[in-house]
Formats: sequence, structure tokens, C-alpha cells
Amino acid sequence: MAKSTVTPLISKPILDTIDAPLQLRSLERIQLVQLAQELRTFIIDSVAQTGGHLASNLGVVELTIALHYVFNTPDDRLVWDVGHQTYPHKILTGRREAMKNLRKPKGIAGFPRRAESEYDTFGTGHSSTSISAALGMAVAAQKAGLERRAIAIIGDGAMTAGMAFEALNNAGNMSANLLVILNDNDMSISNNVGALNNYLSKLLSSRFYNKVRSSGKKVLSGMPPIMEFAKRAEEHVKGMVLPGTMFEELGFNYIGPIDGHDLDALVDTLNNIKQLKGPQFLHIVTQKGKGFEPAEEDPNKFHGVGKFDPCNGDALAGASKKTYTQVFGEWLVDMAALDERLIGVTPAMCDGSGLNTFAEKYPNRYFDVGIAEQHALTFAAGMACDGLKPVVAIYSTFLQRAYDQLIHDIALQNLPVLFAIDRAGLVGADGPTHAGSFDLSFLRCIPNIVIMAPSDENECRQMLYTGFQYKGVAAVRYPRGSGTGVVIEQKMQAIPIGTAEIKRESQAKKIAILSFGSMLTACLKAGEKLDATVVNMRFVKPIDRAMLEKLSIDHTLIVSVEENSVMGGAGSAVMEALQTMQQANKPLIRTLCLGLPDTFIEHGVHETMLAECGLNAEGIVAAIARQIT
Repeated sequence: MAKSTVTPLISKPILDTIDAPLQLRSLERIQLVQLAQELRTFIIDSVAQTGGHLASNLGVVELTIALHYVFNTPDDRLVWDVGHQTYPHKILTGRREAMKNLRKPKGIAGFPRRAESEYDTFGTGHSSTSISAALGMAVAAQKAGLERRAIAIIGDGAMTAGMAFEALNNAGNMSANLLVILNDNDMSISNNVGALNNYLSKLLSSRFYNKVRSSGKKVLSGMPPIMEFAKRAEEHVKGMVLPGTMFEELGFNYIGPIDGHDLDALVDTLNNIKQLKGPQFLHIVTQKGKGFEPAEEDPNKFHGVGKFDPCNGDALAGASKKTYTQVFGEWLVDMAALDERLIGVTPAMCDGSGLNTFAEKYPNRYFDVGIAEQHALTFAAGMACDGLKPVVAIYSTFLQRAYDQLIHDIALQNLPVLFAIDRAGLVGADGPTHAGSFDLSFLRCIPNIVIMAPSDENECRQMLYTGFQYKGVAAVRYPRGSGTGVVIEQKMQAIPIGTAEIKRESQAKKIAILSFGSMLTACLKAGEKLDATVVNMRFVKPIDRAMLEKLSIDHTLIVSVEENSVMGGAGSAVMEALQTMQQANKPLIRTLCLGLPDTFIEHGVHETMLAECGLNAEGIVAAIARQIT
């Protein structure tokens, strides 16, 4: 049995009495430690039942309590970066009972959502947006003449993104009351976290220190040489004991680092900062997975989890089929053994994108560039210019963040970069922030790119090989989770570019169903019921025009099916191609495009979500029936 580092409760439960931060603020300081213990235990038990993000949430328990205890939320704005560490926040803001339906259909989301609670001041799911958003809120308060505070809570991983530093650079030149809290839980800037640093942080955040500091600057401002000497001396002294010189140079008053699990230090420091004006930067150090031994020992494993045994952290039985992510990871290792030019690049998604084994076997050919999608693509472009063969492993929604680099730095120069695009289509419990609903639409309008969508795991492996051998930009987009469970051929063979294959031949030859990617199984079932021709299109770009021309001769209705936005997606490519091959005085062939609707689809169970969008076999049959009756 796993050892829990949560100490036994000392009196009757407190958490059950907290339905809003106002009740939290009525507690005595001494009660906060017990509340933290209860909250941590509740999170472990809750996530064990629902799955979700665990390690990151256990690490911010004390910080969340301190923030709601000191600041007047929701009037004071808390902006959580990424949002996967907001379970304590949700529990303390009236959603304790709703946690049993976390990430379930009609239940609360796994990330902050403005529509869900007034305490969720900014919707997040992607990294490094908090400082920009909080600065905007701080400026809004300043314009309205309000004393309202805006607090951005950002992890050290999210600080690897350029957007965070763009916001810091902008905020440092403004007088808005912005507090940035750096939750340093992995790449610790300083190991010296303890009594001395806690004391220094209280001192540096005190009104007395800052008043003396400001007064001294005014006095010395008339004596420039002495002022410059004093400034350098202050930086020198701070630099010897504190790592915040960089943030000071950006215009922030740096405070820290302090122990992010010491409630007394947190509350005292935040109370002091609350009295200060202008941009403030608080550096805290926390431990991912705090209070649950398995998560403390392996925080990456417990970053995002399915249901597990809260006693020992063991995952409960789940699907045994190989996932597309695993297929990619295995292909990458095999391909690297055959071609030493292969380089693996990922923007901080080694685990999620399946690069672990590759990183272990080929550490000199593996590059995790941090949460910096724009840099990842241009970095890959530079390598491609000089003879290397970069493979960029990236989630569909993260690729959106580097769209200009994809067009300007890679496609325009027609560089041989392969994109392995994971999480294409709907992603179930993670919801719209992580759903790859738009990649076919935003990719296919770019010149010089080949786009492939595998129908099963084996085809995914062969398409990755095809894209790697292609002498230009190629993308293979595949869904989250497992495929159909087909046998995967170890031998790799390139698929002729732009060729589709007929999977079912109709006797009536009236209806042709064109399946793109993950939709093939549902299309084949629909084809059986309707006696329709079913084609595995395989390529979204270039589209197989010869196949379309053949089908248009002896079929009266062509139906496209894709797990992508129906607007501008693969179906649009089909209609455009049919229109260009239309002969004079011949009726235009009827078409029907099925795909994801023009809306953001909420979190739920993947199969149910597809059914609600009409993308299961029954939905496809019903949609076609409406066209032919």
C-alpha cells in the first residue's frame, strides 16, 4: 500500500463547511493546515473515481487556500495558467459535490470556464496565457479606478513560452496592480527554500521595506552616480541570495522564493503584497503530487490519469489495444535506426506524444524545446535546411499556436518536415480546449503540404513512413486513444501520394461514402446497411481526383465523412474537386458533407460525442436517408 504523507485530521472536518471563499476567510489561521489536509485527501479520492489531472493539483493545495483566504475573490481576479491545477480552486468555490461528475457529460470541466463559475475569471486549457489575461484585467481595473487585484498563477513549465515573457515585458513598463506567482515545481530556480528565504520574502514584501526603498530612490535620484551605485548594489545583494534579478530587470518587484506548502509564509507574504502597488512577482516552490507518495515519486505518470486505486496509485483495468500514440512512438524508434538524419522535436509533450523510448535510445537526436510551439517549428525548419529530417510530434490544438511558422518558415520554403499530429478530432473528457477539430481545415489551404489521415494503426505506421520519405512538408493526423486493433506490419512501405482505395464495392452504385481517417469503421457499417460504395480516402491533400472522377460517373450521391470541422474540411476538398471536373451540360453530382458542426463541442464520452454529431453508423445512415428520400 502506498504511503500517504497527509497527516491525520485533528478535529471534525472543515472542508464540508466551505461552499465559498467567504466561509474560508472566516476560519482561524490555525485551521488552514487541517483544511489543506482534508482538501488533499478529497482530491486524491475524487480523481481516483473520475480520472483527470492529479500531481499538479496536489501541488497547489496550500497556494489555493492562501489566495482565497487573502484576496477578495471573485472581485479580485485569479487567472490560472493552463488550468489543469484548478481542482482545489473548484472545490473551494462551490463545486465540491460537482467533482463526482468532473469531465463527465453535463458535468464540470477539467479546466476553468467562465460560464461555469464567476470564480473562473478566464477560460484556459493551453499554456502561458495567464499573465497577458491578468494584465488586461489589471488595466481594466485601473481604467475604472478600482483597487481590484489581478493575480496570474503560472508554472515554471509555462514560463518556457515566449508569450509569457512578452506579457512580462509589457507589464513591467506599466503601473497596473498585477501579481504574477511563479509556481516552481520542477525546474527549481533555487534549492535554498527554507526559513531564511521565507524570512527574506516577508521582509522584501513588507510595506516598511518598500517604503524605504521608494524613499531612497527619490532622495538619490538627484545624484545620478550614487543612484546608479545604489541600484547596482541592491541588485548585487539580491542576486547573491535571490534568483529574481531577471524579473527585476523586467520591471517587477521580485519576492521569493518561498515554500509553497508553508501556509503561514504564504498568507503573510500575500498579505504584504496586497498592500503594494504596481507589478509584483512572487516565486514559490512546490512539489508535484504533494501528499500522495506514488505521485510524488513519479509526477509525470500522475499528471493526467484514468481511474486508479487511491490506496496504491495502481491504474484500474482499461483498454489493452495499442494507442495511436504508441504506434507513433514505436515507428519513430524504428525509423531512427534506419536513418540517422531523423530528429525528434516536441514542445514539452514527450510523454503525451509517445517520445519516451526515443528520448532514451537517441538522447542526442531528441529535442524537447519547452512550451514553445512557434520555436519548435522554426527550429525544425532550420535543421531541415541543412540536411536533417525533423519529425515534429505535436497535438492538433498546439499546432494552432504556430500557424504562421508552419506557413512562412516551413511550407513557403517547401522544407522536408514531418508533422505527427496527435489528438486529431474529438478528445472526450478534455473537451474543446484540446479537441483537434480544425486541423484539416487550416492545413489543407496551405500550399506544398501533403495531408494524410490513417483509418487504423497499421495505416498510421505506413503513412508516417510515407511522410518521412516525402521530399517536402507532410502531416499525418491521428486520433487520441486506440484504433481498431489491427495487426501492425513491421515492414514499412510508402503509400503512393494522393491515392485512395475502395473498401466496399456497391452493387447498386448509387451512393459512394468517402471516409477520411478514423471514420472508416462507421462508414463501412453504414455502407452495409445502404449497399453503398465505401472508399478509404487516406489523403486529404492531394485528393484522389481520379477516384472522384470514377465515382462521379456511376454514382448519384457522394458523401464525405470526417472527424473534423465540416467547414473547410475534407468534404470541402471533395466538392471543390468535383466542381472543377464538372462537364458542360451535365448535372452537378449531388454531395453531402458530414463532419463536426460549427460549434465548440463540450467534454464527454468520445463515442457519445460522435453519435451526437451524427458521425456514428446510425447517424451517417440517417443523414443519407434524408438526402435520398
